[in-house]
Amino acid sequence: MRASLGPVPPTPKDSPGLAVYGYWEERPGGGSPRKRDFMPAARAGEQRRALARRARALSGALGVLMLCASGCGRRPNASGDAPAAWGGTPQMAALLARIARTTQPADIPFYLNAGRARILRAEMERAPTLEAKAPLWLQHAIELLNAGETRGAQESLAELERTLRSREPFLWEQMGLEVATWRAVASLREGEEANCCAVNTAESCLLPITGGGVHRRQEGSRRAMAILQRILRKHPGDLRARWLLSIAAMTLGRYPDGVPARWRIPPAAFASEHPFLRFPNVAPRLGLAIRGLSGGCVADDLNGDGLLDLMVSSMGLPDQLRLFLNRGDGRFQEWTQQAGLAGETGGLNLMPADYDNDGDLDVMVLRGGWMGKAGRFPCSLLRNEGGARFVDVTGSAGLLRAGPTQAAAWLDYDLDGLLDLFLAFESGPHGAHPCALYRNLGNGAFADVAHRAGVALTGYVKAAVAADYDNDGDPDLFLSRLEEGGARNVLYRNDGNGTFVDVAEAAGIRGPRFSFPAAFFDYDNDGWTDLFVCGFNVSTLAEVAADYLGRPQGGERPRLYRNNRDGTFTDVTRQAGLDRLILGMGINVGDLDNDGWLDLYVGTGNPSLDMVIPNRMFRNDGGRRFQEVTTAGGFGHLQKGHGIAFADLNNDGQQDVFAQMGGANFSDVAYSALFANPGHRGRWLVLRLEGARTNRGAMGARIRVTARTPRGRRTLHRTVGTGGSFGANPLRAEIGLGSADAVERVEVYWPVTRRLEQFTGLWPDRRYHLREGTGRAVEEHVPSFRWPSP
Repeated sequence: MRASLGPVPPTPKDSPGLAVYGYWEERPGGGSPRKRDFMPAARAGEQRRALARRARALSGALGVLMLCASGCGRRPNASGDAPAAWGGTPQMAALLARIARTTQPADIPFYLNAGRARILRAEMERAPTLEAKAPLWLQHAIELLNAGETRGAQESLAELERTLRSREPFLWEQMGLEVATWRAVASLREGEEANCCAVNTAESCLLPITGGGVHRRQEGSRRAMAILQRILRKHPGDLRARWLLSIAAMTLGRYPDGVPARWRIPPAAFASEHPFLRFPNVAPRLGLAIRGLSGGCVADDLNGDGLLDLMVSSMGLPDQLRLFLNRGDGRFQEWTQQAGLAGETGGLNLMPADYDNDGDLDVMVLRGGWMGKAGRFPCSLLRNEGGARFVDVTGSAGLLRAGPTQAAAWLDYDLDGLLDLFLAFESGPHGAHPCALYRNLGNGAFADVAHRAGVALTGYVKAAVAADYDNDGDPDLFLSRLEEGGARNVLYRNDGNGTFVDVAEAAGIRGPRFSFPAAFFDYDNDGWTDLFVCGFNVSTLAEVAADYLGRPQGGERPRLYRNNRDGTFTDVTRQAGLDRLILGMGINVGDLDNDGWLDLYVGTGNPSLDMVIPNRMFRNDGGRRFQEVTTAGGFGHLQKGHGIAFADLNNDGQQDVFAQMGGANFSDVAYSALFANPGHRGRWLVLRLEGARTNRGAMGARIRVTARTPRGRRTLHRTVGTGGSFGANPLRAEIGLGSADAVERVEVYWPVTRRLEQFTGLWPDRRYHLREGTGRAVEEHVPSFRWPSP
């Protein structure tokens, strides 16, 4: 049996902490999963009783949290000593469990869909006329589908259709297309639940669906095809129906020939633009097909053994944060309980950093994003005590603050060798939550200096990424915003005196107006950081289909800004081949083929269950254009994509790609994927930097590699960091060298000392540890392994 994460909804009968110890265990051969505990029943009961006592003792916990929204981020006392009253992980677990139990369905736009369906049902029953009742009826059926009540949703939609046809033909003409489309979506969900969810395979949900991805139980998809064909007979131009019809046919093994040409999305629309080796999804055979909702991921060495581990979150209120240790032989061992993480639930994003400079990677868990009024969750700062054992130090660090967020950035803004934390919040009709800049005091505590630094922005911020874009030595900040009416994004230039100024307009960064994930990276390898930011304003699936067909549409497109090296940027989206409707939620960058150019993977979608679109991979063609290689490489997963990490998980010198999958609605759970690199000819170099006066993890340090190739010298540029804004690459620099046959030198710019240090004596296809101030590159030897055969 495979244990995999899934939402375990709290009920009024649950004692505090009951749900947070649960996970779903899949039954052999499919069927409904059953709930299990992470620990033996006796111990679990003891833990729950302890949490219950602590929860009762914390009778004012929610009030304290609300107070912390305005005060806990400040310096705790005049001496700067960290607060001592914080109860650590058990206290955070009790607080999270209590908030989860008291969250009301009316206050959250998703997840608590069953409760929202009950509210809509009551409104339906009060509606005075069928005309007033019908829209509520449709929304109620959609909420049932979101809640996982697929059969109930199908029956409700069928009854709505019969009622409107017989009693209100005119109203049916107005609503019929939408009702019929959702009947098809419900049938597709039935097929997905009976196949992809019950029996997840390496080929499940990969566009175009073939082989092991074809459904064995085909009733749902057959019904969907019949409904969609009826729609298209009446509405032949309906692109949403055309798209879903092609997807349904794929799940039955009937694409493309089983779809009439006039209704088909042609295979050419999905064709890759460059030949590419296929990356098989090995997650199912490694026990890494982790079932959950949208969340974040960290791929890094969390226990100090030189192997890259995986930490994965899921945003469901009681969903357990999970840790998997890399055993170096193709196996990953779940380490959640041993790591002290039990009760750390939820989390839409994870941001790692060694904030205390002790050599162990710590993790910030971000919560409440998209949740509106219900998003008043605290984040968690998890301090790594060594050996991948964590303790929650949020309160003692002065970071206990309530507010919806999924965006943060670690940066040493004042260049004192200590990593500071920029924490972005989502403000709107549900409340104002100014962004925070927490200065690291060096004693385990932080102080919010956002107002003094000029970065206390109040807006709906969806991404925060840091980089020294102007190469003046100190890190700057970019913030993407997603607000009603469209809001200008923000580029905060660090003026080096503890303050920032917004220069987005002068820098030429004007869009997208509705934006989401972002990444600073040097796509053209000239030593100056460029910026990619995704648009996130698509009204319907039809707009995505139109873009694939090359037709005009009105959705928000991404932007790629090339750094002009003078403080300004040029929009090169069209020239670079990225002028497409991508609808990104998670993005990250890495070098798939070790050619020395950074490629781009985008996790796509939105919460609606009809938004069945592939995640997309773009190969960097020498800093000129990005070529789509989604289908050739096998990256086109149709589930919602969120946390993305490029990481050489088996230490063979080739970067793999881990993708955390899942949606926002209760039923929209999915399995994560690990796309294993099949191997490329490009040479490689791995550098693990350690700061002495610079922060120990060397975040923000710039690397310049000079290599010799058969065609002459080549220079490669990298910056130490975790990549994009949703998902975390390892801090070690995994650098493709292309055809290089020698490494002449490596130069590292250390931000605090502003010194350019040179290291020599390095060779391709090896790993080195570079410590600031030593000038020596020490070769490291770590085990490598092959992925197990299917």
